[in-house]
Amino acid sequence: MPWPRNRVGLVVTPPMPRQNLDLLRAPFADWERGDFFANAEWAHPEIECVMADGPTPGAGSGLAGLASVFREVIAPFDDFRVNVEEYREIDRRRVPALVKFSGRGKTSGLEIGRVDTNNACLLDIDGGAVTRLALYWDRERLFADLGLGPVADQ
Repeated sequence: MPWPRNRVGLVVTPPMPRQNLDLLRAPFADWERGDFFANAEWAHPEIECVMADGPTPGAGSGLAGLASVFREVIAPFDDFRVNVEEYREIDRRRVPALVKFSGRGKTSGLEIGRVDTNNACLLDIDGGAVTRLALYWDRERLFADLGLGPVADQ
């Protein structure tokens, strides 16, 4: 079911519960600084982490699995970062974060921040912790996985 749109066609989502937003601010603040291993207090000890698409698809479970997926994703890059554009709530449990990945390829020197990337993360929250994190190089794939059509206000 697509998100409702206002008169000018922009997607309208209900406000996210404050505790969910507060929970998500900590990891994304670290990731915006390029620190993917600062802490995992936000993550459930048995978190499932999935790189849904892109050059290194894979999955892991638990905190060690989360770290492994992050290492695989960031290994080809120097100064890899995840910058949040917007949080959207699907329901009380699932929160997509529309993000931009940036970094510089270690081999190519190409800066992915200069390439127009539209990435996303989908976080499942339960009991005050993130129980599942899915990372997407292509946010349209996230929308497809959720059964939503393209969102025009990107």
